[in-house]
Amino acid sequence: MKTVSVVAAVILRENQQTGKKEIFATQRGYGDWKDWWEFPGGKIEAGETAEEALAREIREELATEIRVGEKIGTVEYDYPDFHLSMQCFSCEIVSGKLELLEHENAAWLSSETLRSVNWLPADEAVLGRVESAVLNLFET
Repeated sequence: MKTVSVVAAVILRENQQTGKKEIFATQRGYGDWKDWWEFPGGKIEAGETAEEALAREIREELATEIRVGEKIGTVEYDYPDFHLSMQCFSCEIVSGKLELLEHENAAWLSSETLRSVNWLPADEAVLGRVESAVLNLFET
């Protein structure tokens, strides 16, 4: 089975009204998994580090510059046609407005709303780590 190596950004912000940490999720607008939700990111190209690939993908998909932070973990998941190896990193926005250039929708999700969208299976597999390693640690 073919392996596809990708990176995913768990982009964080503090909601100015509630003071709670939120993460940015995007909804796919194309392909077999259209309408499913994911952490934005994409494939690692030859010669790139995971961090370089993630910064490039967010620039290309969302017209935003990010700071790639700590690695949250790697998810290994078997889809019907390929094996996905997805490295997930916590990220912060440096500049830009998160313009949806490839996705059909997006949302900022808190620990209370994180599971309210229909996540892609590989992304869903990392939600527990996102909650414990990212959201809950930063709740005020």
